[in-house]
Amino acid sequence: MAAPKKGRRSPGGQGRPGRVLALILIAMVALIGGMFASGDTTPRLGIDLAGGTSFTLEAKNEPGKPNAINKTNMDTAVGIMDRRVNGLGVSESEVQTQGEKHIIVNIPKGTNAKQARQQVGTTAKLGFRPVLTSAPGVKSPEPKPSASVGDKDKGDKSKDGKTKPSASASASASPQGRAVTDALKADPSADPSASAKGDKAGSDKKKDPKAPTPTPTPGDVAALQKQLAALDCSTPASRAKASEAAAAAKASDPIVACKTDGSAKEILGPVAVEGTGVDKASAVIDTQQGKGWIVQLKFTKDGAKKFADVTGKLATQQPPQNQFAIVLDGEVVSDPSVTSSIAGGQAEISGGFTQASSRDLANVLSYGALPLSFDVVTETTVSPALGGEQLRAGLIAGAIGLILVIIYLVAYYRGLALVALASLLVSAILTYTIMVLLGIALGFALNLPAVCGAIVAIGITADSFIVYFERIRDEIREGRSLRPAVERGWPRARRTILVSDFVSFLAAAVLFIVTVGKVQGFAFTLGLTTLLDVVVVFFFTKPLMTLLARRKFFASGHPWSGLDPKRLGVKPPLRASRRPAAPVDPKEA
Repeated sequence: MAAPKKGRRSPGGQGRPGRVLALILIAMVALIGGMFASGDTTPRLGIDLAGGTSFTLEAKNEPGKPNAINKTNMDTAVGIMDRRVNGLGVSESEVQTQGEKHIIVNIPKGTNAKQARQQVGTTAKLGFRPVLTSAPGVKSPEPKPSASVGDKDKGDKSKDGKTKPSASASASASPQGRAVTDALKADPSADPSASAKGDKAGSDKKKDPKAPTPTPTPGDVAALQKQLAALDCSTPASRAKASEAAAAAKASDPIVACKTDGSAKEILGPVAVEGTGVDKASAVIDTQQGKGWIVQLKFTKDGAKKFADVTGKLATQQPPQNQFAIVLDGEVVSDPSVTSSIAGGQAEISGGFTQASSRDLANVLSYGALPLSFDVVTETTVSPALGGEQLRAGLIAGAIGLILVIIYLVAYYRGLALVALASLLVSAILTYTIMVLLGIALGFALNLPAVCGAIVAIGITADSFIVYFERIRDEIREGRSLRPAVERGWPRARRTILVSDFVSFLAAAVLFIVTVGKVQGFAFTLGLTTLLDVVVVFFFTKPLMTLLARRKFFASGHPWSGLDPKRLGVKPPLRASRRPAAPVDPKEA
């Protein structure tokens, strides 16, 4: 007896179609459960559908650089601003140039517009400056004459009673053999119990003679102290005025600046490391040492050398002169302290960060160095009225098209139309839940072109079902029964479906890569629904047809099944009639 033929079974083969159906149903239940568990059951809408905020930024030439406004610098600024907005968890934002010196930024509703304005609208002159003196952010009385900024600092130090969280400073090697720097701690403050004796002991401590004290010239000391005493950082207006003055100063000049929250004011030395020296910064949570949210820094080759030099010098100083301030556009974003030189081009800042504050600082450090300065000239709220009307018109058109597809399927395929409609329903559920979850996880926002892509996908998905149904009908026309026709028609239909979907996905991928703005929403939705079409056909439509082929209604070719042999033009096999046997004459033996 011949051995049975062995072959690979496709998903949803005759042996286990129920298992495959159960698998996709479990996946659907898991996605729907995740959607409801997140508390958000509607997709996030883009600015053209839900409204949002629009900023217009105007570029300004830097002093001494009259030709800084050019296409290259504008394109660089657009890229940095786009990364900044995405760093806030905002996708579907639009950052594009308008004319020669304007940039338009559109941010969807549901985003913190104030935070986005601060991130995008800032001129982003980033630098690391050594801290010379620190004082509380309120306006101080006229200071008494002092011998040096360091003595003034000690007086301020004894007045400051705040204690902020900070991390320990140490350098150690990671298990992978890389040097991991831990010599930074965020926002340290003086000991509230510091006494005159302690100050005296600190002043008598020997310093490294090779490390120059980061103190301005004696002629500037009195003027800087006077500015520090007069500065009031307790109100937004006063902080804005102070930051404007500090941002206008040269990198080689000392400045007086406020912290962004107004809690302190500081005299800062010249810029020691430019913002362009930072290659990358990221906000991560430290679960091993329990530091909470930290900011990891990676410097360029030149920036790493400068940073190692300046931290080595600062480590020999007394607080607060062992701190360096991260200054963005004239405001102190953070002022961590240094207890040892940080070499290797990598560092981390820790101490009292939240997820939002660490992410903001990482964005500032990563994308801080814009090639131009910008002013926010207009800020408007975009109404979703026009987009809402277009959305209604698009949905009406999509509904009309879907109804026509249903009528055609019922009229032409009859019972098979139920399989197609069930498959379309599964595809719609998967698409909807995935879009909602992508909005929660990645900030994906659904815009009008994306809706159009979803509507176009109806035709792509229906086309896959039609290809399979026609292959089954061809097998029946060749005289096979339904169960063999379902299995024999699948390999040929599968090949056609994969080729067709591959072309659609390739077109969507190319469109997503080469375009910008809203067109990417169309390409993304088209690519997503194309992938889901493959999943639905392989893991739902095929196994469902295998199960239905065992039912009498379809297997017997009922007129309403869509597989009636008579309607398909199947002719009964021709059977030739037997010839009557010729009479045989008996023969004698």
